[in-house]
Amino acid sequence: MSMLTVVTEAVPPRLRGRLAVWLLEVRAGVYVGDVSRRIREMIWAQVIELAEEGNVVMVWATNTESGFDFITYGKNRRVPIDFDGLRLVRFLPQDE
Repeated sequence: MSMLTVVTEAVPPRLRGRLAVWLLEVRAGVYVGDVSRRIREMIWAQVIELAEEGNVVMVWATNTESGFDFITYGKNRRVPIDFDGLRLVRFLPQDE
């Protein structure tokens, strides 16, 4: 089991309801919990299926240099990159 955080933006209520089954919504669109890898993967499959035009980031504790890993879905200015084995975030320019 490991700590999991999911942050959603502009997702349908159906996805928010699904996330609330497994995780606690501590703020609007912010979900936390302690789940197994299998449950984390099942939650991510639901995100991909139900997020539509929204965007989501999922962060979980793991045994890496930074102590966590993350994955994103949907359009966002923040893009994950790999920098010598570290997962970092690059900002894209604003659309004009």
